[in-house]
Amino acid sequence: MATRSPSGSAAKKSATKKTTTKRSAPRSTDGSSEEDSQEEAPRRRSAPRASAPKRATASQAASSAARQLLELTGREAEGVTGLERTDDGWTVKVEVVEVRRIPDTTDVLALYDVDVDSDGDLLGYRRVRRYTRGVPGED
Repeated sequence: MATRSPSGSAAKKSATKKTTTKRSAPRSTDGSSEEDSQEEAPRRRSAPRASAPKRATASQAASSAARQLLELTGREAEGVTGLERTDDGWTVKVEVVEVRRIPDTTDVLALYDVDVDSDGDLLGYRRVRRYTRGVPGED
C-alpha cells in the first residue's frame, strides 16, 4: 500500500490559492514614483533615420513627364525638346505626334509644357504649339 506524504492535497490547494496583490511604487519627496523615473531614464539610441527621398534627376524628370503625358493624352512622345528647373520641380517640353499622315513629313506635331515636382510627379501640362512636321518653324 502506498503511503501519502503530509504535503498531499492540502499543499496543492495552498499553491493554487496564491493571491497576487499589486504593490504601488514608493513615492519620493517630489511626488513621483520609481515607475515615473524609469520612464524618464535615458533611452537607447534608435536606428538611424532614413534619409529624405532623393529628388528626381533631370533625365528622370524628363522621362517621367513624357510617360505621364502619354498616360493622360494617349499620344506617344516624339522627344523631349527642353528642360528647365523651377522652384517646384521641372518644366519639360515634350513633342508629340498628334496626327499621323502619309508621308510622315506632313504629320501634325504638338509641343507640350509638362510641369513635374521635384520627385517627378505630374503637376500639370498644357499644349503650347501645334505645327506640321515638314514646315520650318520660327524656332
